Amino acid sequence: MAFLNKTLAIVWKDVVAELRTREMLSSMLVFSLLVTVIFSFSFDLRVENIAQVAPGVLWVTFAFASTLELNRALALEMENDCLDGLILAPMDRSVIYFGKMLGNLIFISAIEALMLPIFSVVFDLNLLQPSLLLVVFLGTIGFAAVGTLLSAMAVNTRAREVMLPVLLFPIILPVVISAAKVTGGILDGVPLSELARWVQFLVAFDVIFLVVSYMTFDFVVQG
Repeated sequence: MAFLNKTLAIVWKDVVAELRTREMLSSMLVFSLLVTVIFSFSFDLRVENIAQVAPGVLWVTFAFASTLELNRALALEMENDCLDGLILAPMDRSVIYFGKMLGNLIFISAIEALMLPIFSVVFDLNLLQPSLLLVVFLGTIGFAAVGTLLSAMAVNTRAREVMLPVLLFPIILPVVISAAKVTGGILDGVPLSELARWVQFLVAFDVIFLVVSYMTFDFVVQG
């Protein structure tokens, strides 16, 4: 219970700080809207069947919007040496990881919850299906799990805004591909049972990187 309470305290701190400024959520939302509108106009001019390309656009939008949030997640802690204060606090450092990861998961999920109805209207697709929401949730866990660890690696570098995407995108590419495959299959009416191997891959990816991040986060922040 002590571990959970400390983790939730970090999550609550991040949520309250974001609600005061709304900088992160507003920038992610504006970016996602711009990408959606640009692709919408481009497809109207060149693409006959939007449903074939929409899943890829959806997940590319989520991936880049997530990067904006992940870049700021630990960068804010560098101000006034807040990260050092968290590290020196009498608690396991994995608490910091899970607290920041859950915070990232909440913020990314909030933007996705806003964008899915908008995306559905703009591209005339039904994206508010339970099976599709499950895939979005699994993909988001993958973004948050990997991104939080890599954000801790990149935060101490001078070019952290550039370094994080360089580290992150090669690792989350399988998540984007798998999630786009399942999303496309669901939109085409393919039963989820036939897409099970892609869903299983997403679950395995999430579990593996949550465990790896838990085991390595202490060494990352210590270095």
